Amino acid sequence: MTGIAILGNGTVGSGVEELINKNIKKIKDRTGEEIRIAKILVRDINKHLGQRDASLLTDKIEELFNEDIDIVVEAMGGINPAYDYIKKFLNMKKHVVTANKDLIAKHGEELLSLANKNQVKLHFEASVGGGIPILKPLSECLAGNEIQCVKGILNGTTNFILSKMYNENMGYDEALKIAQELGFAEANPESDVMGYDAARKLSILSTIAYGKKVDWQEIRTIGITEIDETDIQCAKEEDCNIKLLAMSSKEDRGIYAAVRPVLVSRGSQIAKVEDEFNGISVEGDAVGDMFFYGKGAGKFPTASAVFGDIVDIIENKGRKMLFPVREKAEVYGLWNKKSEWMLRIKCKNRVEIMCALGELFSKCRFSNAKGKDGDEVVVFVESESEEMLDVMINKINNKNSILAVKKFIKLDN
Repeated sequence: MTGIAILGNGTVGSGVEELINKNIKKIKDRTGEEIRIAKILVRDINKHLGQRDASLLTDKIEELFNEDIDIVVEAMGGINPAYDYIKKFLNMKKHVVTANKDLIAKHGEELLSLANKNQVKLHFEASVGGGIPILKPLSECLAGNEIQCVKGILNGTTNFILSKMYNENMGYDEALKIAQELGFAEANPESDVMGYDAARKLSILSTIAYGKKVDWQEIRTIGITEIDETDIQCAKEEDCNIKLLAMSSKEDRGIYAAVRPVLVSRGSQIAKVEDEFNGISVEGDAVGDMFFYGKGAGKFPTASAVFGDIVDIIENKGRKMLFPVREKAEVYGLWNKKSEWMLRIKCKNRVEIMCALGELFSKCRFSNAKGKDGDEVVVFVESESEEMLDVMINKINNKNSILAVKKFIKLDN
């Protein structure tokens, strides 16, 4: 008999509870093991009584330390007290499953070491991509590959907002309001719209992909709050879409990692990922390009990934957990590949700026878009790298008055 404790009974926790109760016979038939929910930790017992046995509920974490529990599901979210609870359970030699991306991005290396020390497992498939199976394929199924690149849409909130702006010609504020009304965005959406959520998920993916610790706080992060109707219209004129892409790649100088809005060709797979869905592309030297797609959040997609981790632990209790992290990665965030860029340059004198751009860039074409006040130059230029692009922009600024510059990489595939 495998006893399972669930910490938290909100969206994810209640979904896990339902899937466990629904699949008890299926798991017994598959693994020969009976499973049961031993305890559910909640803040207010009275709010969670409903149909379930009241004896399953507790608001005291100490009761779980004394229960006959084999696997702990952390579905509380946030760093504390989840971090302290997980450490306690790992030291008690209990397996732990979590969907907590914030916690794994910050303390994953430490907690994985603690799990290995105590010969138990810490699984966190649901921390990235919701219901999309991506971490296990990266760490196990693709173990024979040197992963060269990971990129994708890792945040459903921002993708929903950008989809509304692109498909229905909405402004950012209107699209955000709808996302909040439908439950796709929090009342305080900062973590999503500023790109922090995607950066934390990219940190987890990249650490597993490249075998080195990629600190999410070192990932260059640009959110979507400054994207407006002119950006969307310019993208459409180029037969492109605008997506908030999380991208990392293994380079000679270290790991390139960034989260930023990017122009992507409308014919590409990533451009077709709409609304709250996520899409993740992985490139390995042996397997080539692979694409993972599905719902990136929600009650049952996330609970599905958590449940998969529970089953994996039951079936493979004796197998040592893979531990890919060996050292800290050198992380940089300037795009170093030859690419076309869309620049929106706010200036005092459009003619002077356009002449300067034409002199500095061999490949330079101008859009008719001028921004709301007619004081912008929208131009597409080709540059060997982002660093070189910035040098060129600074040269123009030294001779002419540039008020602001917005940059978008344009990817054709």
